[in-house]
Amino acid sequence: MNVLVVGGGGREHAIVWKLSQSPKVDKIYCAPGNAGIALDAECVNLKAEDVEGLCAFAKDYQIDLAVIGPEVPLAMGIVDEMEAAGIRTFGPNKKCSQLEASKAFTKHFLEKHDIPTARYKEFTDKQELLDAVGIFGYPMVLKADGLAAGKGVVIAETEEDAKKAIEEMMGDRVFGNAGDKVVVEEFLTGVEASMLCFVDENTIAPMESAQDYKRIFDEDKGPNTGGMGTYSPSLVFDDALQEQIREQILEPTLKGFQADDLDFKGVLFIGLMISKDGPKVIEFNNRFGDPEAQSVLARLDSDIVDIFMAVTENKLADAEIKWSDKKAVCVVLASGGYPGSYEKGKEITGLEKVDEDVIVFHAGTANEHICDANSCRSAVVTSSGRVLGVTAMGDTHDQAREKAFDNVKRISFEGMQYRNDIGLIRSDLI
Repeated sequence: MNVLVVGGGGREHAIVWKLSQSPKVDKIYCAPGNAGIALDAECVNLKAEDVEGLCAFAKDYQIDLAVIGPEVPLAMGIVDEMEAAGIRTFGPNKKCSQLEASKAFTKHFLEKHDIPTARYKEFTDKQELLDAVGIFGYPMVLKADGLAAGKGVVIAETEEDAKKAIEEMMGDRVFGNAGDKVVVEEFLTGVEASMLCFVDENTIAPMESAQDYKRIFDEDKGPNTGGMGTYSPSLVFDDALQEQIREQILEPTLKGFQADDLDFKGVLFIGLMISKDGPKVIEFNNRFGDPEAQSVLARLDSDIVDIFMAVTENKLADAEIKWSDKKAVCVVLASGGYPGSYEKGKEITGLEKVDEDVIVFHAGTANEHICDANSCRSAVVTSSGRVLGVTAMGDTHDQAREKAFDNVKRISFEGMQYRNDIGLIRSDLI
């Protein structure tokens, strides 16, 4: 079968890498892809947001299955358009994609179906929000309602920080239209964890757990990012907690989808806060998390094509989903200055020195010709804020962590930054 993966980041590289292991796949295309994805798929010069172009490509190249990676084309309705063109597509439709495209939509859904989450209030008027500063105390959580590339959340420690964030969101519009509405939430304490679930209209099947690290610096300091690393399974999960999540979150979510006529088919990412009061939902996303996908899919032993097909056919309950007992740690290497401004085009060296059993998922890379006075050569260069995800496996978390960081040190590019505490449990926060 011919498969088209839409997107060009680390999540899409992980999907392509897993698809390449399936004997059912003859050809993989990826639009637009990146330098790492090009090793496993044919990259197509189409942007992920070019819905019309992607649908035309899928028809022309007889695509049997399209897998949509990023949130923006999902919110634009690419699944609806692909299916209208007769292309089997893995991902939620436009209606369901509101669960990520609007923070307020998700908070309404959680409240309506009695799913544990933080208290909240939404605002569309800047002055009204300024007058309500500190409504739930401090730190104050402010979320741009719309899509903001994973960076639309500000945790303001003081009144001054909160007012500055409000001015940036609703005055300076640093997140564009995403900041037209702002959701203010109660600050939750505990350990943040992620749960990815395969979902069809009848079944919600949790994948192995993962723990994400959102802040840019060690010890969860500095501004939020799209994610600086993950490990799987999360050390905060045990059988009792997983059962609690199933009863209080997963089952009510599936029943809520059915009650609200949300025919969700794809991956539901559930961001969780594991607190003293139990698990609470921080956010819903409509796709594989990034970089959660890099550590979770590394542990998937089943053929991912079978799972994708089962979801599209509403036969997820019949799918066999097996996981490796090995542990995985993914360390993100980011550009200097990220998540603020950063330079692109920095040559990456040392990729050939990485151990064969360590996977380097490319998140923001490109192939470029570098010339001097005597010759030209091909090089892999940085093209985004998050550049690489170095993923290692081990029999224990410590083994996986040691192997990941040992290989991180073999890679280099100007300005490279990463967290040193990926894989360390923050049980002190519970």
